[in-house]
Amino acid sequence: MISSKIRQGLALWCVLFILVAGVGLSAATRSVDPAGLTGISEPPAPETIVQYVRDRFQVPDSVKLKAEPLHSSPYPKLYQTVITVDDGKQNQTTEVFITNDSRCFVLGNIFALNGASNAEIIRCVREGAKVPATAEVTVGPLEVTAFPEFLRSVVTVKDGAKTQTGEVFVTKDRRMGILGLVLPFRRDFVEQLIDTKGQPSVGPAHARVTIVEYADLECPYCALFQRFLENEFLPKYGSKVRVVFKEFPMPGHPWSSTAAVANECAYLLDPPKFLNYRTLIFENQSTIDAANARERLLGLGERAGLDRANLGSCLDSQASRGRIEASLKEARNLGVTKPPTFSVNGRVIVGIPPPATFYKIVDEALATAGKGN
Repeated sequence: MISSKIRQGLALWCVLFILVAGVGLSAATRSVDPAGLTGISEPPAPETIVQYVRDRFQVPDSVKLKAEPLHSSPYPKLYQTVITVDDGKQNQTTEVFITNDSRCFVLGNIFALNGASNAEIIRCVREGAKVPATAEVTVGPLEVTAFPEFLRSVVTVKDGAKTQTGEVFVTKDRRMGILGLVLPFRRDFVEQLIDTKGQPSVGPAHARVTIVEYADLECPYCALFQRFLENEFLPKYGSKVRVVFKEFPMPGHPWSSTAAVANECAYLLDPPKFLNYRTLIFENQSTIDAANARERLLGLGERAGLDRANLGSCLDSQASRGRIEASLKEARNLGVTKPPTFSVNGRVIVGIPPPATFYKIVDEALATAGKGN
């Protein structure tokens, strides 16, 4: 049901990753003193925020979304709005925030910090998420993120046999914590987080639209998109677009990581053969399993015109592993959690839209990119 999908995608998925003993997240803590904001010259319009939510959380057009205009919040450097979701049966509201430089979209439990010690973060997590007293809460070290204002740590909650993990973000001044999500929002900032140099791609480097795809070679939906890409999309747009391919092997897929290594080996060994090899892997998903992955991947490599011995040596030595780790790190910065996920000139799209919708997204990007080839 749509209402269930919205609750999972917009409420639970966004607001909190830690659910212990059925306890969800309370409303955002209001203990931060209001602070004056420097402001931004052109705050994002409500319709821009609505479109962002649709794209990131796969909210269908049949569900009505409405956002209030951004206004100041009780939290330093954050603007806030309220998203209303109407699926025809009920209305739901979710409070979201945009950093005052428009770089980041923030959703979750926001709390004041008296310093950023583990004990203080744990106290706020327990209070904000109503974690049972019987649960053990641990916080990992704070690490630098791609977001200028935020550090990040992993929070683990263990209650008996149940263990859940989530992320907590802390502002660099250690005054505020966020239990939930911080995602890149401004499109030029998204583009800054993506490395397109020296990456497997099709289309000219100077194309007006750059599409970056994060895919899992074991993912059936990614295989569907590959067929659409080669048979319909690329013939339609030609040199107007460049498609950059990124590896995003999922942990639960038994042979996707091996395939990702082989795929990137193909690019290192013979870049023009990459696309054909990738297509062959997708076309033969049903014949590959964890036991036969190496042999099947080497055989498909031969069909793509790759040298079997060189591909086998690269695969066995994991020579391309660093490229995959870099792709996964980049995907984490972008908030990618499932394949396929796309960036279209910095507009992040999760999942495969219908062809007409995807064409519309690309046409809009072409229009805003200006004239010229």
